[in-house]
Amino acid sequence: MKLSQSISRNAILLSAFALLTAGILASTHMLTKDRIAAAERKAAQKALIEIVASQPLQHDNDLLEDTVKIDPQHWDALGLKQGGKIHIARHKESVIAYLIPAVAPDGYSGSIKLLLGVTPKGKISGVRVLAHKETPGLGDKVDLKKSDWVLSFNDRYLDSTTNSPRNNVSSWAVKKDGGDFDQFTGATITPRAVVNQVKRALEVFAAMQESNALYAPKPETK
Repeated sequence: MKLSQSISRNAILLSAFALLTAGILASTHMLTKDRIAAAERKAAQKALIEIVASQPLQHDNDLLEDTVKIDPQHWDALGLKQGGKIHIARHKESVIAYLIPAVAPDGYSGSIKLLLGVTPKGKISGVRVLAHKETPGLGDKVDLKKSDWVLSFNDRYLDSTTNSPRNNVSSWAVKKDGGDFDQFTGATITPRAVVNQVKRALEVFAAMQESNALYAPKPETK
């Protein structure tokens, strides 16, 4: 066999192998991506129910269908590259909570996906971490399954308009930075990222409320 023929044959084999490998990788990625997305949707649905369940009045609407789109001007502040929706919890037509998605982009090991529940008066009804890649035994304590740290957000407001002197803008930091939230031993970056993002989410909520961007008519029952 001539050298040129051998080279051509090897090139064809390598190209075929490369295409086959690329196809396998692409298929694996798509399957994994779908599974991850499904798991995140399930976690989000569970978090919606958990947060709303803490309300004195129980919701009587469909949380998944009753939503309002987030204006693109707020995407960056919330860390949402592709936008998102705020879910609304109602009791007898009255809104009892808004559930706001947010992403802290500066976790120690990557982005941290959050869900924040806020009452119409601006009080936090709950915060949940939906997905993260933080270090087991250290940064993963932001997850309620690992510790109750995330419950320290409950009943807080953005500013000092409440009767509690602890609730002021300067308190929105970990104690190491002069704020009101505990950090973890050996892991300050993760709780700092979550605290900062929750604060930004509250600021977005206040801005949307002021501009009446949170209004959404109750979906018609089919």
